[in-house]
Amino acid sequence: MGTTAMSETRSDEDLITPQELRHISEEKEMEEIRAALEQQKKLEAQQQDLYQAFMNQHIRPDAKERFTAAVRHAAERGLNEIQLLRFPSDFCTDGGRAINNFDPDWSNSLTGFAKEAFDAWDRHLRPSGYKLRAQILNYPGGMPGDVGIFLRW
Repeated sequence: MGTTAMSETRSDEDLITPQELRHISEEKEMEEIRAALEQQKKLEAQQQDLYQAFMNQHIRPDAKERFTAAVRHAAERGLNEIQLLRFPSDFCTDGGRAINNFDPDWSNSLTGFAKEAFDAWDRHLRPSGYKLRAQILNYPGGMPGDVGIFLRW
């Protein structure tokens, strides 16, 4: 009695087919792929914007006053070092390899604002006894990530 009642209210034509289910799954997968690609495009655009900003950034006119205040504040807290910059190792000409390998010529791999900051240190701060060092700060996926540039006194 239950089977005849079911066949009267629902026919085989009303059942969803395995082919339709596969199609639904494929469409969902394609939506997820499209969303992931769109997210990747946005991330790449943000990274490109960050890179362009880094390459076009310059030392500010009030840098001397900002520098003096920062190192004074650090010294008052008992520190003898501050981090001046942090940027992706991809911004180095060698992807951060020279810095990671403690190459004495690591500064030759700097570009953009990091190069400008290094040159300013070399001209104005090195003669006064300030020291500069660079190190890789993290290793996402086992590869050099961000570079930190530190000033010591």
